[in-house]
Amino acid sequence: MAEAEKTLQEVLGAFDFGAPVVGAIRYGCGHINDTFVVHTQPEDACCRRFILQRMSAAAFKRPDELMENIIGVTEYLGREIEKHNGDRDREAMRVLRPRSGEPFYTDSLGGAWRVYPFVERTICYQSAESAELFAASGRAFGRFQRLLGGYPAKTLHETIPNFHNTEDRLAKFKAALAADPLGRAKDCQQEIDFVLAREKDCSVALDAMRAGKLPLRVTHNDTKLNNVLMDEETCEGMCIIDLDTVMPGLVIYDFGDSIRFGANHSAEDERDLTKVNLDVDLFAAYTAAFLEGAGGSLTDGEIQYLPWGAKLMTLECGIRFLTDYIDGDHYFHTSREGQNLDRCRTQFKLVQDMESRWEELQGIVDQYRK
Repeated sequence: MAEAEKTLQEVLGAFDFGAPVVGAIRYGCGHINDTFVVHTQPEDACCRRFILQRMSAAAFKRPDELMENIIGVTEYLGREIEKHNGDRDREAMRVLRPRSGEPFYTDSLGGAWRVYPFVERTICYQSAESAELFAASGRAFGRFQRLLGGYPAKTLHETIPNFHNTEDRLAKFKAALAADPLGRAKDCQQEIDFVLAREKDCSVALDAMRAGKLPLRVTHNDTKLNNVLMDEETCEGMCIIDLDTVMPGLVIYDFGDSIRFGANHSAEDERDLTKVNLDVDLFAAYTAAFLEGAGGSLTDGEIQYLPWGAKLMTLECGIRFLTDYIDGDHYFHTSREGQNLDRCRTQFKLVQDMESRWEELQGIVDQYRK
């Protein structure tokens, strides 16, 4: 038996799935954790499935803190869903602890593993096939904020320190620019100037937080469409998944990352920038749905700063791509030369689009605020 197969059998034996395990195969499109779907066969019921994951040791150095966050948030969500007569098993993830009772299992090679029951009758979409689907994800993430409104955000661990600290991202960019290890700065002066011209923007959200205008909340920090499980019949968002980056943060970050990812039809590394444009209709659809899902739980300041969330998350992402390009492409995987620079340029084109339509974006937010 191969070493990997031995480890998998060891891990499967560490959990009580409530029925015999009849199979475990690799599952999903994720690039961070190793994910398997486990099939079990109860005697008097249909097959039951579970998601088994080995947490990435490279991405997450403290699985204990990571799982403390996830267990705290999912148990809180479960209580809130039950309080509102929802379906706890379909509307919130649930952690299945190993037989030892610990939050996760550590295998004989040091790997950290966790298990979730599979949320049946749902679909995970990789891209928004319609405005209605994008809006459904907005309602789901807005509801996520509403249900977690009473959770003490400061008790959460930072699983990735300074993840959305735009001031820190700017500082790292300047350090890479000063070092310029491969002499690439001369090839991207226009992009460098773009960042430096918006240096003050990098402090807008953090200054607002420091001034008490934006409260610290539980944030997901990876609000892509494929992190919402949609009901296979209604296509409404049922369950928010991939909680590895749940941390204290600003709600405008979650809103903004969704807009950056979803209100744009181009590839992330599109070379023809005429194809890269903010879709204002999608921005409007998502904004309306997000505020509907939030159900009045956001402050006036948070709603006012929603367009800033979209701009800052897009600007920050572009800065990260540019930093990695200048530094030698060490962080983001690339399949061709200049790919990180192309990625950077698409993000900056979106920022320019947002800036040129700023009053329109603010008007949309004001419209749905009411």
